[in-house]
Amino acid sequence: MIVIDRQQELAEWIGRKTNGIYSPATARFIGLEFDGKLSAVTAYTDYNGSSVQMHVAIDHRINKEYTRFCFGYAFNQLGVKKVIGLVESNNHKALRFDKHLGFVEEYVVKDAGREGDIHILSMTREQCRFI
Repeated sequence: MIVIDRQQELAEWIGRKTNGIYSPATARFIGLEFDGKLSAVTAYTDYNGSSVQMHVAIDHRINKEYTRFCFGYAFNQLGVKKVIGLVESNNHKALRFDKHLGFVEEYVVKDAGREGDIHILSMTREQCRFI
């Protein structure tokens, strides 16, 4: 089940999973629940009208309905031109996942991560196969 009505809980969950700090005051969250337990949360931050950053934490699994809903929110609801992902170079699983979704690497910022570089990836509406 897709969850959008428990923003504080979703913010805390993704914060624990990513060692990040998220606030419902500055971000929006979409969760995926199976059997009453959160399986994934997507956070949207730094929305500026043209782009938004998307952060995803997955505990177990996701499905196509959730993926479509998340990209539909960014491109249809927010109306952005680009979705941006920032991934640390040592997070090979996230880099592989983002590229599998269709994100394209635009730039690598050397030594900007906690343990290495930051990869800046993006996706346009035309590149998105989920909407």
